[in-house]
Amino acid sequence: MRTEISKTFPVESAHRLPRVPEGHKCARVHGHSFQITLHVTGPVDPQLGWIVDFAELTRGWQPMHELLDHRYLNDVAGLENPTSENLARFILERVQIAGATLSAVSVAETCMARCTVYADRD
Repeated sequence: MRTEISKTFPVESAHRLPRVPEGHKCARVHGHSFQITLHVTGPVDPQLGWIVDFAELTRGWQPMHELLDHRYLNDVAGLENPTSENLARFILERVQIAGATLSAVSVAETCMARCTVYADRD
């Protein structure tokens, strides 16, 4: 049986998209109240009854929150073109969860627009 847990964290950041066509509204500096969701998939420990403690997701997220919250994302090394897709990949490649591995990261830049990037697992 496949089991996934997830936890969502808010991030307030500004960015602009430097590679969109001329005149596109996202070429201008603007901000989002991003909702970042970390997904962990794995076996449920038969003794504890969970994959990993939700507190471990919070601990793993904290360094990324410090890096991204109330920042201009274009100034973060590796996020020079901070689309939702690139932001999700950036987070997936860097967040470490003690006792678990991220299976996906979702980035919602509005209440109706969301992107999910999945880890490639063999």
